[in-house]
Amino acid sequence: MSTPTPARPTAGTHVRSLFAIVGFLVCVEIASGILQGYYTPIFSDIADHLDIADADVNWFEASQLIVSAIVIAPLARLGDIVGHKKILLLSTAVTALGSWVLALAPSFGVFLVGAALQGAYVVWLPIEVAIIYRRTADTGRQNLLTRRGAAVLVGALELAVIIGAVTSGALVTATSMNVLLALPAIVVTIVFFVIWFGIENTPGTSSGRLDLGGLAFLTLALGLVMGGLIVIRLQGAGSLLAWGLVVLGVAAMVPFTRYELAHTEPLVDIRLMRAAGQWPVQLTAFLFGMSVLGAQIPLSTFARTDPDVAGYGLGASAGFVSTLIGVYVIFLAIGAFTLPLTTRALGPRGALVLAALLVAVGYGMWLLFHDHTWQALINMAVAGLGSGALVAALPATAAAAAPPDRTSFATGMTNATKTVGGAIASAIFAIALSATGSLEDPTEGHAPLTGYLTVWAVCAVAALLAAASLLMLPRHVAEEPTDLPVAV
Repeated sequence: MSTPTPARPTAGTHVRSLFAIVGFLVCVEIASGILQGYYTPIFSDIADHLDIADADVNWFEASQLIVSAIVIAPLARLGDIVGHKKILLLSTAVTALGSWVLALAPSFGVFLVGAALQGAYVVWLPIEVAIIYRRTADTGRQNLLTRRGAAVLVGALELAVIIGAVTSGALVTATSMNVLLALPAIVVTIVFFVIWFGIENTPGTSSGRLDLGGLAFLTLALGLVMGGLIVIRLQGAGSLLAWGLVVLGVAAMVPFTRYELAHTEPLVDIRLMRAAGQWPVQLTAFLFGMSVLGAQIPLSTFARTDPDVAGYGLGASAGFVSTLIGVYVIFLAIGAFTLPLTTRALGPRGALVLAALLVAVGYGMWLLFHDHTWQALINMAVAGLGSGALVAALPATAAAAAPPDRTSFATGMTNATKTVGGAIASAIFAIALSATGSLEDPTEGHAPLTGYLTVWAVCAVAALLAAASLLMLPRHVAEEPTDLPVAV
């Protein structure tokens, strides 16, 4: 008489469970999208509310980038040590606190603190991808399901960006600024409880403690570099203080690297970052950050520039700029949602290379076609398709190339390197556009057209370099294992 074989979880069980988890995580990405889209249309109104100059809103972006770049590595590492849900809750609580500070801030300084605290949301997507990656470990299709889950999350994020931008623009004249700013704070607070009740609490997969020495070195290096970039943005490329800070920050990476290599439980696993399956992904994230984070302000100011005055520009209204952003975000979502299809057709590495090439083509088209609004829409649509795919694919690919106890670190570093790339590009673009006029307010003067051409050329070349680096990615990194049973 044969002994019955214990029943294994069916494919349907795995899919239903994963569907529920992704559903809860989608709520988190909706909040993330609202945060990223809500404030942009009303920054001028916020400046009036705080009685500050429009140019001072750049400090909000700068403070958030600094905090994001510093906290993402330790939070991602803590996710591997204490559990992903706990860190997701912690980062959401800090983000909610920052959002409420923004809503109630009586002054510029307090608002700046709130903007900095909001930077904690940067770890949400990497932690979510790590949760999905771990949850699908027994399915036999871990990498495939992780990519699909990431695509859904990013698609929800980008759609929420549009919702946030439209909502704030529609309500700005209908209510007070305090009430208007309270709405995203309410959303993030609700999401905190969604995570609390909807995501299972699993123990960490890594032993050890947080590397406080490495954190101190990293904070010092990034703080100096980012501080130098901010000074360059404020004082120009001739500032000795700015370049001194940048040089000191870069120099601080030498003892940081040595310290981390000698540490048994490093904050930043330098050896993993140098692995054949990781460095192409992390380098791509850095290069991609130059366009997805650094090119936003130049694109907006170019569109608003009056061609009758400057000899170039689209002479667009604020409404058209919102449309331009909306088209870009819609195609970001399309790129994310269609990632599984392009991966099936071209393979994981081929899909990544195609995405990077689309970004290069989109920004390269700006060099030749920038005289009409329909050209701008097409350019951003092409770049958006590639950008959406990269946003979805990079964390999943990094997770696939990392050991099980370092998936959160690997996915988190894609956001960290992207943030640093965006900050560096932002400073470079500010320098390129500051030869004449004002970057923030084109009515006070106009940057030279060559400055905008430099911006687009840098974005296009960076994307081409990303595609070249992705060709060095080993084929097996993102492929599904052929020796594992696949549930059907």
